[in-house]
Amino acid sequence: MSNPVLSKFILHIGDSQLVLAQRLAEWCGHAPELEIDIALANIGLDLLGQARNFLTLAGQYDAAQRDEDQLAYFRTEREYFNLLLCEQPNADFAQTMVRQWMMDHYHLLLMTSLSNAAEPQLAALAQKSLKEAKYHVRFSTAWMERLSLSTEEAHQRVQAGLDQLWRFTAEIFELTADERDLVASGIIPDISLEKAHWDQVIADEIQRFELKRPEQDSYRRGAKQGMHTEHLGFMLAELQYVQRSYPGVSW
Repeated sequence: MSNPVLSKFILHIGDSQLVLAQRLAEWCGHAPELEIDIALANIGLDLLGQARNFLTLAGQYDAAQRDEDQLAYFRTEREYFNLLLCEQPNADFAQTMVRQWMMDHYHLLLMTSLSNAAEPQLAALAQKSLKEAKYHVRFSTAWMERLSLSTEEAHQRVQAGLDQLWRFTAEIFELTADERDLVASGIIPDISLEKAHWDQVIADEIQRFELKRPEQDSYRRGAKQGMHTEHLGFMLAELQYVQRSYPGVSW
């Protein structure tokens, strides 16, 4: 049963999870403390597991019937549809927490909304992912509070991360014209309605953390058009190396 629009919508979700998982994996062995190292690795594994499920479901609606490995390892940069926010490289721990905090709130609202999707498998995956999303929000929020309300240097680093990443938040929850047809058909809920909720939650927490909302508005878009920053290509080169070097290899 081919539905390219629904497949691409689900790919957008799975790609964001996969790319963010890869970014978190880069902290393995480099986090400030062993406990944090393990925590980030576990959150990355949660996201990787979610990505596998969503890519598998996307493949079922894909005309070529590609499986999760084909979708993960044999698409080019322009064929990836992840949010630009999650592909931004790790600068320091504070910036990583800012990115994770914004993505975690996105995932929490997204999975809550998709839990009511008419497509039963999509709703089931969202409900399953929601349990992990709630934990992820607690973790990243606790670190945002701990860092922003502690030393002057930590506060400045969190603010710098927020200032640098804010421009990539414009496309969160945006729907294409084709995806709005899915909403009109009752196949998926209107997730664009969650953007106002996300904005309010983030604004409230920015105030609580004694941070300043970046003066520059968010404006960078391109995820669903395959238009990415220069960072994704380098990440995919590492992520896809083994399968592209030895196609079809299995453990």
